Amino acid sequence: MTRRSCAIYATGIVCAHLLIVGIALLVAQVFQTMIESRLKQEITLTEKSQVFEGWKNPPPPVYMEYYFFNVTNPEEFLAGGKASLKQIGPYTYREYRPRENITFLENGTKLYALNPKTFVFVPEKSAGNPEVDIIQTVNIPFVAVMNELNSYSFILRTLVSMYMKSLGIELFMSRTVHEVLWGFKDPLLTKIHSMKPEVDEYFGLMWKKNGTHEGEFVFHTGEENYLDFGKIDTWNGLREMSWWSSNQSNMINGTDGAVFHPLINRNELLYIFAADLCRSIHLAYVKDVEVKGIQAFRFAPPNDVLMSPKDNPANEGFCVPAGDCLGTGVLKVSVCREGAPIVVSFPHFYQADPKYINAVEGLNPNKEEHETYLDLQPTTGVPIRACKRAQLNIILKRVQGFPKTKFINETIFPIMFVNETATIDDDSAAQMRTMLLIVTLVSNFPLLIVGLGVILLMILVVLFCRNRQKKVRNCMSVFLSKMLQSDKGNTWIQK
Repeated sequence: MTRRSCAIYATGIVCAHLLIVGIALLVAQVFQTMIESRLKQEITLTEKSQVFEGWKNPPPPVYMEYYFFNVTNPEEFLAGGKASLKQIGPYTYREYRPRENITFLENGTKLYALNPKTFVFVPEKSAGNPEVDIIQTVNIPFVAVMNELNSYSFILRTLVSMYMKSLGIELFMSRTVHEVLWGFKDPLLTKIHSMKPEVDEYFGLMWKKNGTHEGEFVFHTGEENYLDFGKIDTWNGLREMSWWSSNQSNMINGTDGAVFHPLINRNELLYIFAADLCRSIHLAYVKDVEVKGIQAFRFAPPNDVLMSPKDNPANEGFCVPAGDCLGTGVLKVSVCREGAPIVVSFPHFYQADPKYINAVEGLNPNKEEHETYLDLQPTTGVPIRACKRAQLNIILKRVQGFPKTKFINETIFPIMFVNETATIDDDSAAQMRTMLLIVTLVSNFPLLIVGLGVILLMILVVLFCRNRQKKVRNCMSVFLSKMLQSDKGNTWIQK
């Protein structure tokens, strides 16, 4: 056997083995299963896991952008017309949210943690100075007191209304952005505080929320089941709330939005418990996106999250008392706001019934600016980019005994909205890309083996063809040589 023939046979044997092994590994998904198993073990909330430190001290900067609706025609609204609103902002604050008091429970399968949040003003990302800029907006303490007195006698309401007028307290107030956001000593609440000390004399949309937490959480670490990674077990000791009128609505589902289980697919729904909304919401897959070179799935709340119970009966439980329902796109949260007629929605009533948008002037809802979404890396479940947007509104309506409300039309009145954003930092993105490259290479190792087998198969075909061609050439040479010899012999005989 020639050296060339040995090379062909050797190449054929190696090629066959590579193809057989590669196809077998590909069909059995050995490496894919190995990677998935490794991810399920590594992505847990344990001190030795790689994701724990990032969960404890999130590296991406979180920014809170506050936008306010300045009322430009309060007198016209009080006379029965539409309120004209002008959006001002953003007033941007950097949010710091390290986990504290972390304690592992039940053999490390659960952990307790607090998540205090601290806000620091960022002037270079803001449209103005919150301590200087003045806005005209609804006097929420006034409306809260008026709403509370609605069940009392007409005479009492009239007396309180006259007293409030003597103090110069009106339905609309002019305050700095800083006061409305972080608090001021309200004259009406001060009077109530003197009679009921349990009532705070200060008011602010974020009063007592700088440096405080939203409750005590116990999370699943994901060691028992990777699908439970980061899920909330209890909030303030509760496994379900008691505010709403159905068991389903009172459920505390999902994570707090900071982490999600690995190996996310496009067909599943992701759940988040939002303490500021007093409920859990679900998100559905929207599209594939790319953030800093990282492929991600975008998830966003579908239309049915805040849909009217008429169109989505599952939302009937959010009507409190039962049957007292608002329309699509808004959620009344008075039950967890000490009875104040507070309503939450997406900014500019995005995805809401047009009647709420058209009740005032100056709103322009659009998906690009007002949608809430999460961009998640599906292999690890890590949020690559997040944008949480929510609007605070208050119900304004006529209340007998308060002459200022005599002509107003009942309106869900926008006060402000917040845009909470976070994007993975460059260092974390680089680490993520490297890790995903390794995962891809290992997962696709059988394909590499098959590819190498195909290449060797092509080389084998070329060697085989060349070997056949050489044999043919050798045969032809022998044949021609004999023919020439034969021709010479015939010529000699003829001579």
